[in-house]
Amino acid sequence: MLGKALALATRTHEEMRPVLMNPLASGPEVHYWMLRGGSEKRNITVWEAGKVGDEYVKTLGHYHVSDFIETYEILAGEGIILLQAPVQDGAVDWVRAIFVKSGSKVTIPERAGHLGVNIGQSWLVTSDDSPVYAKDDPAAPKHADYEPVRKMHGFAYYVVEKGGKPDFVKNPNYKNHPNVTIEKA
Repeated sequence: MLGKALALATRTHEEMRPVLMNPLASGPEVHYWMLRGGSEKRNITVWEAGKVGDEYVKTLGHYHVSDFIETYEILAGEGIILLQAPVQDGAVDWVRAIFVKSGSKVTIPERAGHLGVNIGQSWLVTSDDSPVYAKDDPAAPKHADYEPVRKMHGFAYYVVEKGGKPDFVKNPNYKNHPNVTIEKA
């Protein structure tokens, strides 16, 4: 950690293209902002509202590389925390979608893949207790592995708007698509 300093990082539309259902669709210039304070000061993430094509704005997503358990608190807005088992040979054992709103708390299990999706009309804002960010890239915490998500072009499902509600579309890069377990935080 850079002393006890905070770091600001963003994920731009260009950075998100590899994990989007439709990489050629237009979207907001910045999908989300991250204020990194580490586990001491906590981290704040702010998602832009809107969609990229039919897909809701989301985070890139990552897997924990250790037995670290992370907790997210929803400060404002409404969204979905999408969780999935680690990818093995292009397949996953389970997928969970946890619907959240202001005041919700979600615990991310050890080694689980996770991303956040803004399904609301305003910003989605969360606070989390992930550990210190990497010195050279505050958008890449030390405990996170983004490469399996990039390699598979996203999670097993994309979250899209269908009939005015969130729906799940299979990512064709996966060998299997277990049923999505729907939960409320």
